[in-house]
Amino acid sequence: MDISKKKPAFPITQGLRKYLKKYKREDSIALSYDDMKRWTDSTPVYDAAGRNTLWESVIYDGAVQEEILLGLRQIYAQLKTDGDTEIISHLKVGQIDYCLFGNSNPFRVKIVNQLNDNHDYFYIKTADSSRVYGLELEHILSPNRIEYMVDGNTLVEAHIAGIPGDAFMENYMDTPNFYPTGMAREFVKFNERCFVMLLGDMRSYNYVVDVTPDFDREQYRVRPIDFDQTAYEGRKNHYMPQYYKENNQIIDFCIQLLTPETVEQYRYEERTLMKRRYKLAMPRLNRLLDSMLYQTISTDEKIKSLAADLNKYHGTTRFSKYSHMGRILKTHLSLMLGKPKPNRVPGKASFKDKDSINKSF
Repeated sequence: MDISKKKPAFPITQGLRKYLKKYKREDSIALSYDDMKRWTDSTPVYDAAGRNTLWESVIYDGAVQEEILLGLRQIYAQLKTDGDTEIISHLKVGQIDYCLFGNSNPFRVKIVNQLNDNHDYFYIKTADSSRVYGLELEHILSPNRIEYMVDGNTLVEAHIAGIPGDAFMENYMDTPNFYPTGMAREFVKFNERCFVMLLGDMRSYNYVVDVTPDFDREQYRVRPIDFDQTAYEGRKNHYMPQYYKENNQIIDFCIQLLTPETVEQYRYEERTLMKRRYKLAMPRLNRLLDSMLYQTISTDEKIKSLAADLNKYHGTTRFSKYSHMGRILKTHLSLMLGKPKPNRVPGKASFKDKDSINKSF
């Protein structure tokens, strides 16, 4: 699938910044993204198999190192304890990594508990409107809560725990505890959430799988970790993880395990839950979408292309009159969450091919 390789960063507008202030997402933090770029040396970070991860562990000159380390501990305190550094006085910065790929070139900060060697992470990135909109939509409409804060052109995000999707497919799906039907069900729901919210580029390395042991089997939750392509791409299929070749291994056993009737049931279940969250958070969500209505977060070409795709999908022409992605997203959300209960799909045969499962998805 041909998607944008490098998306430009869109600045935080006045309308979005008012929203962030109202809902306590904006705060003054000790360090900016530019401060973090003052590192003087680095070494490659390798995974357990000895492969280069394209992250670099960075080193700061002694003149600024103390300032950086203290500032990072203060930022972590704001994320976790509302700024109370006394409670986390036993924590230290274990490592600072810089990402060499992607749109946001984030810094990953490892925080270590000196009492028991437990650790946690958080990230410092450039503040991009697309990403902030994606984070907020995920926080409001999904079953997942997101912790982040913005200060000027700096974005700080808490770590989202889970097994990266590509690592999950490579190393976990052959383990004795793996529950294929449960994962198939969750992937259909994840696919639906992404499409409803127009969260794009959900290739296997842009989401994680959270595994929870239950009394009789494992439960799975798929969580996006990359929100940079929110309402940016120009094709409907770009917002459906099922169409990315990197996810084929999961799609293949979805084809084997799920009937069209079951897929429609899971999709309807997920939209019903999202609709409940939508109603509960309607004032907040409307303020978010209103701040997005006239902001430039995509290109004219992509807007026209997505409008044509969604006109066809929803059986309407109303998207053609919109010149901003915010208008498209607001209408798409309303139509998706207002869809009626699906008709019963006759038959119980498994999917025969990907075209069949794509239609049911």
